[in-house]
Amino acid sequence: MKHKTLILLIIALFLVTSCQKSDIVLSDSSDSLYVRKIDNLSDDFIFGMDVSSVISLEESGVVFYDFDGNETDLFKILAENGINNIRIRIWNDPYDADGNGYGGGNCDIDKALAIAKRANQYGMKAILDFHYSDFWADPGKQMAPKAWKSLPIEEKASALYEYTLESLKRFKQEKIAVSMVQIGNETNGALAGETVWMNIIYHLMNNAAKAIREVYPKALIAVHFANPENRDAYLDYASKLAYYDLDYDVFATSYYPYWHGTLENLSDVLSHIAEKYGKKVMVMETSYAYTPEDTDFHGNTISDESLVTKNYPYTIQGQCNAVLDVIDTIANHTKNGIGVCYWEGAWISVGTGSWEENSRLWQTYGSGWASSYAKEYDPKDAGKYYGGSAVDNQAFFDKSGNVLESLKLFALCRNGNILPVKPDAIEDVHVSVNLGDELIMPDRINAIMNDNSHQLVDVEWDKDDLLKINTDQVGDYLVKGNCENMDAVCHVSIINFNYLSNPSFEEDDNGRKTPNYWVFSEYGYANETYVEEKMTDSLDGTKHYHFWSDNAHQIRFELEQNVKELKAGQYRYSISIMGGDVADGSIYAYVKMNDEIIAKDDLQITSYNNWDTADISFTYNGTDSISVGIHVECIGANNGAWGKIDQAILNYMGE
Repeated sequence: MKHKTLILLIIALFLVTSCQKSDIVLSDSSDSLYVRKIDNLSDDFIFGMDVSSVISLEESGVVFYDFDGNETDLFKILAENGINNIRIRIWNDPYDADGNGYGGGNCDIDKALAIAKRANQYGMKAILDFHYSDFWADPGKQMAPKAWKSLPIEEKASALYEYTLESLKRFKQEKIAVSMVQIGNETNGALAGETVWMNIIYHLMNNAAKAIREVYPKALIAVHFANPENRDAYLDYASKLAYYDLDYDVFATSYYPYWHGTLENLSDVLSHIAEKYGKKVMVMETSYAYTPEDTDFHGNTISDESLVTKNYPYTIQGQCNAVLDVIDTIANHTKNGIGVCYWEGAWISVGTGSWEENSRLWQTYGSGWASSYAKEYDPKDAGKYYGGSAVDNQAFFDKSGNVLESLKLFALCRNGNILPVKPDAIEDVHVSVNLGDELIMPDRINAIMNDNSHQLVDVEWDKDDLLKINTDQVGDYLVKGNCENMDAVCHVSIINFNYLSNPSFEEDDNGRKTPNYWVFSEYGYANETYVEEKMTDSLDGTKHYHFWSDNAHQIRFELEQNVKELKAGQYRYSISIMGGDVADGSIYAYVKMNDEIIAKDDLQITSYNNWDTADISFTYNGTDSISVGIHVECIGANNGAWGKIDQAILNYMGE
């Protein structure tokens, strides 16, 4: 009777599981998301998603909704949209002595098991990411777990082996389908407190690999690094792994478009490693923002203010295109590329009512990136900057848990979802106007289309904003516009334009003695006169004009520039000099019209970094030839006179 009951329970469990799996129907279309087809995607190409914070989020009250607006298990939503692997970070002991969690999902082995079970329930395999730390491990920190902190390397290696072995046995006992196990996280020269490669690879990584092979012999073993833009470092990592004969299958990298260089470089570096060492390669972490907005009262790592340049707009379509390009790079332009994993695609806001409300949830359930309790383990970072999610604007769900259309990209990219090409975002425009000149606004500006191409489109600027602009006064203005029923913005700057070319001697294509656009005339003798690249001795930029002569010789030269096509009006000319060891001399800036000096201002050399600036105002009639320059004539004292000339400026001051 007991056996019969057990058999019935097994059959029931099988039917429930089968039913849940059969309920998974992949998204096959979208009315709003343009998805180009990605060729050569193998059936087992990894579309991964790290959702390690999910349990803490749900404990904090977060609920996820499918495309029909129904409350739905996050894992079902992910599976229906093409995700086939769930990546899960594992920390040894992310709690203080009183049991308070450090945050970041409080990702211990129990939470990892629970996440893996839910992933398997919907047909997705698990990628286990052992950080071998009690909290975040990344290029900036690779701290040993508290229990291993004082252990010598041999004992630490043994402890790591036992920990890995026993942890994996728990997954095995629960019949968890594991596709890959990761040894460390972004281990750029450090792991579990060790910073010597022999300790990192020979002792620690090899013991981890040994445990993995014993429990999950068919699972791929991955190593994971960050900063692929540093090609030499990556090639060094790969050579060290080979030198110490690490048993591994996958060389994985993080690739965030904001920081990690070009996709061409990514492909080149990974392909080189794949071919030379016979390894599979993949992007283990990537993401992109769908909005610049923060939604949980804790600042994000990426926003409009923090990003200098971007290749994709902060839109749902822009997020989609950014990820598609990474997938295409790995699938079609990288040797032995096996997949791409998106990082924390569901780490959205908790609460949303106020910082105080959210902070209580972050502290209680660990749903922020760090709690204040992490101070004991990581006082320099988490102890100072603990708080909420820094990536809520990079998730595939909005602040209320509604799934975004961009999540469909994983299911749709195998066949594509081609829609009419139309504007997705309008690029900001920047217009600079010389003081006193006429403002001419562009009538066509760049639109970023849904296929990530760029096209010029018509724009209409706000007349009231234009009327506020005074071109006779230096200042910055914001002009709003309408373009294809979308908002457009033009940043207008009224500037005091410098009419001199190469004003800070940064260009010296004609030889270092004569900087571009300047005429050098030497009448005496100096040991050294040339353009010098030395930022600490420059007033502007990285270069300046340097001179020196021993006390036996007299320095006498001029640097001069002829200026053409100036309109009539009032002008101001300035140039700066600093130096030392001058016994006697005559140094001045000057303005010439028709080769005759019409104005000059004396300059003095006193001491290092004590810059003296000439200031000459003059009137120009708009017809005569005009030149500006500096005359240097001096005799050295002690070891000889020397100096640096920099930052020449010629501004229009009005009629």
